[in-house]
Amino acid sequence: MKKINWGIIGLGKIANRFANDITLSKNAILYAVASRDRDRAKAFSQKYNVAKIFDSYEELLKDPDIDIVYIATPHTFHFEHAMMSFKHGKHVLVEKPMGMNAEEVTAMIHEAKARNLFLMEGIWTRFIPATEKLIELLAQNIIGDIISVKADFGFKADFDPKSRIYNKNLGGGSLLDIGIYPIYLSLLVLGIPADIKAIARMAETEVDSYCAMLFDYANCAKAMLESTTEADTPIEGYIYGTKGYIKLHRRFHHAKTISVHLSGKEEEIYHMEYQGEGLLYEIEEVNQCILNNQTESKKLPLSTSFNLIQIIDRVKEKIGLNYL
Repeated sequence: MKKINWGIIGLGKIANRFANDITLSKNAILYAVASRDRDRAKAFSQKYNVAKIFDSYEELLKDPDIDIVYIATPHTFHFEHAMMSFKHGKHVLVEKPMGMNAEEVTAMIHEAKARNLFLMEGIWTRFIPATEKLIELLAQNIIGDIISVKADFGFKADFDPKSRIYNKNLGGGSLLDIGIYPIYLSLLVLGIPADIKAIARMAETEVDSYCAMLFDYANCAKAMLESTTEADTPIEGYIYGTKGYIKLHRRFHHAKTISVHLSGKEEEIYHMEYQGEGLLYEIEEVNQCILNNQTESKKLPLSTSFNLIQIIDRVKEKIGLNYL
């Protein structure tokens, strides 16, 4: 079977985790990496046994042997680097958030479709065994009608105005970095909210260091979501229904344990281990889509990414978060 040759643009923390898991894939080869710091690219290539290194993103994209590019640069560069990749005929997996706003995401989707190229947002949460189990349980209506979702994601980050977490020019703030996970869970379970309320606390750099969201749905269901870079939080997810609730244990966006709590019954616990860092399932989904000549994933279609960024834009408007 043909193997998919991957290239990686941007060699930060998430790229290291991605590279680790791509070595576990039977269908993929980490063929090339690019960083503007050649020494960094060289060290990365030695660590993961990469065939080629580049100190220019464009030079990597010109390589005819690369099938797909994983874009792991800061948020504000996702649009530029994805569009550049399409121009060179490359399929694209872009780290979340896909773009900075709905306008960018719409343009990326349009360009990928116009060129018949694969595009997917790197929401690895969708593909891990725990999420597959959650979807199965919800399809069985095991907890009855869904009435609410509750999820949080927070970690304590030292304030550094130049860091990716707090730098506005890099798309900093808790909402885009980690708030996207509680929002994605609500979208997966409840769909698009009819009404959104949100409040935030802003850092000196004018990005949110805390964001609380309340989503209201047409069927009167609710979602209560939080993200913060000010404190360590439980990082748990709860889906409440008329018959009981499902808990996604810490850390819910890559949970290894799900428990079902039904009224008057004993707790049911499912242990859902995953291989490597948990990114392998996302990688294999992309590999299979490309091998089957599909331009988007059925599990994480482009419409989901569009809906997700539209919700995020609505939250940004509510809390007065603007990126230039």
